[in-house]
Amino acid sequence: MFATEFEITLPKGYIDSDGNLHRKGIMRLATAIDEISPLRDPRVKANPAYATIIILARVITSLGALSEVTPAIVENFFSQDLNYLQDFYRKINGLEPATPPISDSQPPVSDSQLLEEVGNSKIP
Repeated sequence: MFATEFEITLPKGYIDSDGNLHRKGIMRLATAIDEISPLRDPRVKANPAYATIIILARVITSLGALSEVTPAIVENFFSQDLNYLQDFYRKINGLEPATPPISDSQPPVSDSQLLEEVGNSKIP
């Protein structure tokens, strides 16, 4: 058997309406429906980038003392936390980009170029 749930710790944390800080939680592996279902949502049709919010709300199964994580909560994450979650999602779901093959006619990709490419990619 392999792991399907992973502990997360947000760099900054989510502050709820009562001022409570929530940093530790669980993210599970994504399923096909987690990535397909948001495509039907009118918020995604209006703004495709919103799919990230919905997907993260689906795969984060717990966060601190919150009873559930909704898209409204994910909308209020700090940018650093959102970036951390996107990177973590890509890593646990095997979505890290592969290093392109090097051919004689193509110069090798430097580490800084690869980091830039990875940093610019977002989850669907």
